[in-house]
Amino acid sequence: MLVRRLLRPFLLFLLCSSVSVATAVEPFQSDISGRLFQVQGSNTVGANLMKNLLEDYFHAKGVEGVATQALAVENEYRVGGMVNSKAIYVDVAAHGSSTGFKALLAEQADLSMSSRPIKSKEVAQLSNYGHMLGFDAEHVIAIDGLAVIVHRDNPVEQLNLQQIAGIFSGQITNWQEVGGDERSINLYARDNKSGTWDTFKSLVLRKKYKLSSAARRFESNDELSDLVSDDLGGIGFVGLASVRESRALLVSDSGTTPLRPEKVSVATEDYALSRRLFLYTPPAMKNEIIEDFIGFVQTDAGQQQVESTGFISQALIATPSESFRQGPREYLEVTQGASRLSVNFRFSQGSATLDNKAQQDIQRLVAFMAREENRDKRITLVGFGDTKQTESRAIVLSKLRAVAVKSELRRQGISTEPVRGFGAYLPVASNTGKGKIKNRRVEVWVN
Repeated sequence: MLVRRLLRPFLLFLLCSSVSVATAVEPFQSDISGRLFQVQGSNTVGANLMKNLLEDYFHAKGVEGVATQALAVENEYRVGGMVNSKAIYVDVAAHGSSTGFKALLAEQADLSMSSRPIKSKEVAQLSNYGHMLGFDAEHVIAIDGLAVIVHRDNPVEQLNLQQIAGIFSGQITNWQEVGGDERSINLYARDNKSGTWDTFKSLVLRKKYKLSSAARRFESNDELSDLVSDDLGGIGFVGLASVRESRALLVSDSGTTPLRPEKVSVATEDYALSRRLFLYTPPAMKNEIIEDFIGFVQTDAGQQQVESTGFISQALIATPSESFRQGPREYLEVTQGASRLSVNFRFSQGSATLDNKAQQDIQRLVAFMAREENRDKRITLVGFGDTKQTESRAIVLSKLRAVAVKSELRRQGISTEPVRGFGAYLPVASNTGKGKIKNRRVEVWVN
């Protein structure tokens, strides 16, 4: 009964979904002109990534004279070019994730950029425009690591989330209290409108702490990072692409291994402060050009630009098992000689249905296995979960998650080795609240 109950929603997904990854870009129609759409929201996405993606998209569509023009308001710009001697353009305003959803509601934007998931209240406010959590509305375009940065000469190498919360709430005011030199701590934080701030507040401060009034606030990640790099007592938090001349600390959650925000740890979302970067499109405000653009972003070309801009792409890479030598003996035996792919499959909250990113990642895995060099390789799916009443129950549930992924791959014509489940072993987050959702994951190994 337990197996049937958990798999029922997933099997419904198999019957109803049709996930595809766009692979070709057709030229614009010859009569196109004027503004194609408006984009508002996250500064993390909008500062450079959106500009670069739009420019690449226009080039791929055969647009001539592609260029970006700064507008009168700071952090606003226009990307444009010419099609058959007629101007086309997209306007972008990057003032923070919340501003994007407000702009959608006011019908002042067609596409919203966000460095955090849409909030429940925003879903409710936009309900007249369709279900904003659906696969056709929520699009993960990149993974970012929220880096905690210090001056390069600061001797502190790592902090846990509790220490970081203590520092930014003003409870810890001297570096000596966390193993550093005797020096006052100076705080640098993003502004209230940014998704970077929302993510930091959610993952670090949570509901227990409040940001110290001594913290300086900034709309720009890059400006914040540059100031920290000049302040030996400074500490701040920025998107991964904005570490610049500062140094990123290793970060750990309760009961987890400290990790630096590097490619594999961020791509798999194992790093404690990893986050997804999103685009949101209200289903009722259908725009074929926006759909085409998002399809381009998910292609290899789009994801290469994600990487070039300094974020972590969703393109799959394989890392030998020697880099992952922690865990129970049976886990080490299962993964011995294999390579881990840079993806974890995760699920919608409270269900056995793959979340929107996982649905897209299925297609990436299918394409990865179709490559000539991978056709003789075999996949092993390894499930994990959160703490349950008994260890055996946690193991059963983790194995069922792996079975769910196995079933979808089988539907795509890909067979796998027998699935394995290791329950609550190797947590990547604390086993409370949102951490439980993060721990419910399926790793992918190939051999």
